[in-house]
Amino acid sequence: MKLKDKKVLFLGDSITEGVGTTMVNGTHEGYRFPDLFAKNTGAIAYNYGISGTRIARQKEPSENPKWDKYFGQRVDEMNREADIVVVFGGTNDFGHGDAPLGNFDSRDEFTFYGALHTLIQKIICKYPQSVLVFLTPLHRITENNELNSFNKRVAAPLKKYVEVIKEVCEYYSVPVLDLYSVSGLQPAIECIKDIYMPDGLHPSDAGAMRIAQRLEAFLTSL
Repeated sequence: MKLKDKKVLFLGDSITEGVGTTMVNGTHEGYRFPDLFAKNTGAIAYNYGISGTRIARQKEPSENPKWDKYFGQRVDEMNREADIVVVFGGTNDFGHGDAPLGNFDSRDEFTFYGALHTLIQKIICKYPQSVLVFLTPLHRITENNELNSFNKRVAAPLKKYVEVIKEVCEYYSVPVLDLYSVSGLQPAIECIKDIYMPDGLHPSDAGAMRIAQRLEAFLTSL
């Protein structure tokens, strides 16, 4: 796939918003991985990343109301035109969400499975002629913790969320860039953490560039 001049919509969380990258005058613009992807490819990037947000809906209101703007809710706010839609989420569902995993047959947005199904269907129906791709969560330093950031038991290890994303996307024949497996970013390795993910979760400028490069190679191959 040729990427120059393609309209690419990025739906995501804090990593898409750019948390962890350089901030100038109150914005991460220019340093976020969608911006770097656009610069590298000549594509036009539209950034719909909101920090703290999740794929599944939250049953109990969060401390910060913006965290409850789940992905499916925000599809209606996205540009009407898109050549490519990139969805990058799931790490906050693991990190501080209260939704159970559910099961493959669920269409309940208060479960992770169900929210994935409804999100994918909504995007496909809004952009039936566009290319939809998902990115799996990156490794994070807390990925095997039994308690989340609010000291509540997690529904499953982060790897299970990765597996669920791949399973549901396979059903819809949606390509998945498995960053959990191929990004080369594992913050458990101190030198990788220092360079690419200093807080153990959010990519630095170098980490954002790594994601942009992986995404470029992946989309070019489609």
